[in-house]
Amino acid sequence: MNEAALTLEGWYALHDFRSINWTAWKAADDEERAGALEELHNFLQEWNLAEQDKTGSTAVYSIVGQKADFVFMHLRESLEELNALENEFNKTTFAQYTTKTYSYVSIVELSNYMASGDGDPKANPEVMARLQPILPKSKYICFYPMNKKRDLSDNWYMLSMEERRGMMRSHGMIGRGYAGKVKQIITGSVGLDDWEWGVTLFSDDALHFKKLVYEMRFDEVSARFGEFGSFYVGNLLNEQLFEEMLKL
Repeated sequence: MNEAALTLEGWYALHDFRSINWTAWKAADDEERAGALEELHNFLQEWNLAEQDKTGSTAVYSIVGQKADFVFMHLRESLEELNALENEFNKTTFAQYTTKTYSYVSIVELSNYMASGDGDPKANPEVMARLQPILPKSKYICFYPMNKKRDLSDNWYMLSMEERRGMMRSHGMIGRGYAGKVKQIITGSVGLDDWEWGVTLFSDDALHFKKLVYEMRFDEVSARFGEFGSFYVGNLLNEQLFEEMLKL
């Protein structure tokens, strides 16, 4: 049996994609819409407090295209917290005007493919900052799920640790070329959702998403072993922008 990569896990993640029922939203009277917006405002403030207390983090983005209208990306310490957060929001009046289009459950993950140094990694503040990150509030987001192939001819899981580590180091060098341009958060989802990993990218220039993903296509890790799901791209929504989006 080949050696499995060791992983460190941090906060659990939920990507909650929703669409707005514009017909119902426009049919509601001003008072009901105002009440729904107030509830939305309260939740955004509550999520912001969790971030200030460093017990989690939330990012909110509109989504371009027909896959969804917006996404809440939540990081919390446990699945129970994510579940409670989701259920609480579903009980709001505003949630009645939305439909869930997609969701993804995973956990922030670091593997030992790129590991270096001795000692307890969780005693390292830099490691913990990566396992329990405060989500960037960059102008743009890009999310996609992915797998490593398990075909007979190209089976990632049949390669030795040395082969996989060498390829991942080469793969990682491409990402380092975008340091300061793109922030990447990898979340593991084996046993948690339909794909094996979720990749969330943040940047102040959406063109960097295209260039980074395209360049990585030529690396052997992606070219031979990468399988990708749907891509979701969007624009940052703060409280003011969210209300403007909902104005009639």
